[in-house]
Amino acid sequence: MSDSSVSTDLSDERIREIESKTYQELHKPSSSFATRDEYLKHELQIMKPKRWQVNLPFRDYRFEFEDAIPAMAATIGKIVMVGAMAAAFAAPLGLGEDFVLQNVRYEMLIAAFLVLLFSGLLLPTSNLPGTHGPLIPLIPLVVAAGGHPLAFGILIGIFGVIMALLKGGSLMSKLTSNGVAGGLLLYLGFVGTIAQVKNMIAWADKIGLPHIAFIIILATIIMYALLEHWQKRWLAVPIGCALAAILAFALGAPFEFKTQPGLPPLSPTYWWGEGTGWTIGLPDLKAFIVVFPFAVLAVAMWPPDFLGHKVFQQISYPERSERTHMNIDDTTVICSIRQIIGSALGGANFTSSWGTYIVPAAIAKRPIPAGAILTAIFCIVAAIWGYPMDLAVWQPVLSTALIVAVFVPLLEAGMEMTRKGKTTQSAAIVVFSSALVNPVFGWSLTMMLDNLGLIGDKERSRDLGLSGRVIIPVVGFAILCIAMGAVGMFPGIPAFLPQFRV
Repeated sequence: MSDSSVSTDLSDERIREIESKTYQELHKPSSSFATRDEYLKHELQIMKPKRWQVNLPFRDYRFEFEDAIPAMAATIGKIVMVGAMAAAFAAPLGLGEDFVLQNVRYEMLIAAFLVLLFSGLLLPTSNLPGTHGPLIPLIPLVVAAGGHPLAFGILIGIFGVIMALLKGGSLMSKLTSNGVAGGLLLYLGFVGTIAQVKNMIAWADKIGLPHIAFIIILATIIMYALLEHWQKRWLAVPIGCALAAILAFALGAPFEFKTQPGLPPLSPTYWWGEGTGWTIGLPDLKAFIVVFPFAVLAVAMWPPDFLGHKVFQQISYPERSERTHMNIDDTTVICSIRQIIGSALGGANFTSSWGTYIVPAAIAKRPIPAGAILTAIFCIVAAIWGYPMDLAVWQPVLSTALIVAVFVPLLEAGMEMTRKGKTTQSAAIVVFSSALVNPVFGWSLTMMLDNLGLIGDKERSRDLGLSGRVIIPVVGFAILCIAMGAVGMFPGIPAFLPQFRV
């Protein structure tokens, strides 16, 4: 039995004790608890993260073996997503595989340093700045119109800082009902899962072993169900990736290590040279004008992304642990800083909240900072060693990691959020409108309809006031429609700006 002095049930006396003592005074060994789950909940309740002050391991938080799971998932996700981002730029610019590989290694080192500094030490209420996946399909448009990656990154960072100063991210999350947020998670989870299953099947067909995809996916489903039954779902990433790799190799799928140990070029002048790195030099004024609507759209995509990630902490963490939740405005600040620094140094990454970290971390009931430090270490090791990068981008490992670490948990969270109250109507319209254009359109349109009281909970709408009910949702939707229409994102409607017309 657990010692009553360390119970996770919070009486008024227990709350006063937590408020009056430091983390070190409140910490108890895991052996004092009846279960590991009770210990992890207790750790979340007694942590007191300090914003813009130094938070030190063992004084303000501890490392647990559960922290290695989100760190591993984050590192795999980082290699994959930055690789996709760099490749999206490389193809239209005529850059080769060596550019992609070296820039991914460079970006992992940049990310490691900034993650360690901010999410690990100075601002543990901010989620790690990851990669902006929804931007990847738009990159060829940016390049074709004459946009410059440095101009794009700087503008995203500036707009992000402005949104953080105005607290736009947290405001949007407050105006987004459970129905809207849940529907968004359902859409993203479903689309992502289907895409990875298709990718796995296509890979198996390409290597002439089509049965491998079915076997790996079926084994992953059974594994995930068993871990759920045993309440060990946070182990899904390492076990799932190992299972997929072993099965694929045993069934004859080809694999070899190709990336040698080493360091990428570390000088910004190399990356922004006329004949080296990007081979396009520095941007001019026109390049900034061209990327302006894309930068607006990129930052507008942040709030629903951040909200979707915070939801996992809200449904997984115990009561009275709100201090350890990711702060949307803090995350906006760090993503903006990371974007400006990364782009100025020559990186190809465009950032958003790091989903492959925060989702498994929330499921494992671990706060942000300890896993952030491990993520930084893993990224440095992978970038310098090289060989782990080959394994992470192998299709069975890649698809399995994304399915069990991100997309299936998104589905679960979405269903959890739409289980109670008048939420199903709003959720259905988010899915419908997201399928029509994209998740940003679906989120902004449904939030406007929901807050106007046309769908969803009418009483909630009446409590929002004029600005929350009408002005902010309508103006926000209009701005986003102008930005999306300017670059031709509405099906069947030509781009408003001539340079984006095909």
